[in-house]
Amino acid sequence: MQGDDAELTAAVRAAQGGDEVAFRTVYRAVHPRLLGYVRTLVSEPDAEDVASEAWLQIARDISRFSGDADRFRGWAARIARNRALDHLRSRGRRPAIGGDESDLAVLPAGVDTADEALEALGTGRTMALISRLPQDQAEAVVLRVVVGLDAKSAAQVLGKRSGAVRTAAHRGLRKLAELLDETGGDSAEPAEGRGASQWDTGRGVTHKASRTLRET
Repeated sequence: MQGDDAELTAAVRAAQGGDEVAFRTVYRAVHPRLLGYVRTLVSEPDAEDVASEAWLQIARDISRFSGDADRFRGWAARIARNRALDHLRSRGRRPAIGGDESDLAVLPAGVDTADEALEALGTGRTMALISRLPQDQAEAVVLRVVVGLDAKSAAQVLGKRSGAVRTAAHRGLRKLAELLDETGGDSAEPAEGRGASQWDTGRGVTHKASRTLRET
């Protein structure tokens, strides 16, 4: 277990025992990326509210959680996704979730290009470009590369097969390569209806890109 994950695991366990300082540590470590994921599901004006609702449930149920840092991130992402979908349904809006790609068994070729594209993304532009992907690809890329989930954990969040999530993530990364080439280094505009904003993910996105593309 890497240092950051070990610290998050320890903080989660302390928070389960009622340590408020530890819970704040968990929040600071997980919230930015969780909020980025919520922004792939709901519009910008609602994202903060949905994320807050998710954290209220996380705080309420954390004592029943079992697992390490990776499992916690997946658990938190499932809660955030459910709150986002509830939010959309309560407003009579159809969730913009892509279809199942479980029939796509072969991973697309040329992932090196996508890897290079993700490495080249500026931190302020990341979510703006991701917001232009099809919904299933956007969710897969954010869950795997931004939130940091493996294919199995991301599949559990999305209710899909691991292979479908890997395929969507690879296709999304390849599409990012195309978008980067189209913009020629200029800022990308968020797609209407998904409200991605200028969100600084730090080096987490680019640092994890190569590892994500290698995972099976």
